[in-house]
Amino acid sequence: MIGHPRRYARVVALAGHAPERVLTNVELARIVDTSDDWIVARTGIRERRIAADDEATSDLVLGAARALIQRSNMPATDIDALLVGTCTPDHLFPSTASLVCQALEITPGSFDLLNACSSFVYGLAQGCGMIEAGIANTVMVLGGETLSRITNWSDRSTAILFGDGAGGALLVGTDVEAEGSFLAFDLGTNPDLGSLSLGAGGSRNPANRGHANGPEGFIDMNGREVFRWASRVIVECVERLLEQAGLQADDVDCFVPHQANLRIIEHAVARTGIPMERVIVNLDRYGNTSAGSVPLALAEAVDTGRLLPGQLVCSVGFGAGLAWAGSLFRYWGPSA
Repeated sequence: MIGHPRRYARVVALAGHAPERVLTNVELARIVDTSDDWIVARTGIRERRIAADDEATSDLVLGAARALIQRSNMPATDIDALLVGTCTPDHLFPSTASLVCQALEITPGSFDLLNACSSFVYGLAQGCGMIEAGIANTVMVLGGETLSRITNWSDRSTAILFGDGAGGALLVGTDVEAEGSFLAFDLGTNPDLGSLSLGAGGSRNPANRGHANGPEGFIDMNGREVFRWASRVIVECVERLLEQAGLQADDVDCFVPHQANLRIIEHAVARTGIPMERVIVNLDRYGNTSAGSVPLALAEAVDTGRLLPGQLVCSVGFGAGLAWAGSLFRYWGPSA
């Protein structure tokens, strides 16, 4: 790279997309033994979106991709790489990213990141790395899920939590350091394979052996253990990000955590010192959308005027693995 200027990744657009169908807690109480008050008190969730029978994950992330193209006023053919974070791909192959490329009629490098709730932030790190390494100049990072397809609607402990949705970010390269976005990343895994898993569908328990139709075909979660771990790791992740960047909690203009549980978010806010008025919370309307969670919330922050050009964002995804991913970046896209 001698003689070539260093490249920096710049976030120039954020967008979200969700299916139209709304499933409220009141409706859910007709399916499983629960109530609106019980769900809200324990999670903060009031409703969630559910994909239509003819919608798959690729349809949801495609909606976000088209919104990103429109917001950035950039032709789809400029995209050099397209990444999709998900744990509910349309198929194991071809990748969901390939399906999005087909729909957009483009031919960039593309692949899926199957790391559940932390996938989108991992995708930001991957996209940033590709730009800084000179591999790509324009990277679209998407995250989305149709968790309703792997939710056991007779299991109260999980049925109340999950929903469908997608979002994404568009990253472009710049030679000007001050115009770059990313100040820090924090990625990690604390292996605990039993706390949050989907047993069927892979090479150990192939779906064609009938496992997908049994209990292993649905999300299995030890909610207490995940809650305890997440409450700790989100705080530690934020602290490490701020330390890397040499910043304080008060420097953060917009905190966008994974939308898993309101109590986890409130605990993190109390421990990190980030003011609650700077925290984006939309899980009351979407529930936990896994890889779609952080980008949906980022898009809402822009749409509602709570995230403006030049402001500093801290985002943290955490979930199955148990894995986490945090990023600290400045947003350089358009305002609402």
